[in-house]
Amino acid sequence: MLPTAIPAFATHDNIADTQDTGGGAALVAGYGVVWVGFAGVAAAVQLGVGRLGALDSPLLATTLLVGAGAYQFSAFKDACLSKCRQPLTFMMQHWDEGPWRMGLRLGATCLGCCWALMALGLIGGTMSLGFMALATVLMTLEKLSRGRIVPSAIGLACLAGAGFMIGGIL
Repeated sequence: MLPTAIPAFATHDNIADTQDTGGGAALVAGYGVVWVGFAGVAAAVQLGVGRLGALDSPLLATTLLVGAGAYQFSAFKDACLSKCRQPLTFMMQHWDEGPWRMGLRLGATCLGCCWALMALGLIGGTMSLGFMALATVLMTLEKLSRGRIVPSAIGLACLAGAGFMIGGIL
């Protein structure tokens, strides 16, 4: 997720340079703690689902695709995405918290944008560089775009994939 956070990190560095405050490493560390925590939870879920023998289940794939597709249209996703798209506003709102807490908040906001698409790694291959590269490109496009077109297109693609899976199940 670091590539999608580069604009926020650069914004922080620009502000910190003008104020002579530093703190970039603490910001990145706070951000990283959130994502390492998510990775731990995702790994535990993957192990649990794997032990159940359900990682290759069409039902799991369909459920995750429907969930991710629906989440793309949620108000919570939209709220998180709007904060990610405006790093200067985010930094100004939370500057007084200090870089560590701001990094935690930035990580949580980013997680709010991307967790559902990242969860698709369970069916796309958590160790698949191709899938993770595609996910990174989609999430970067989402954050760099304006409006609802890109998130909606991703949501519709997920729902179409779920429809395809349902067709294969029946």
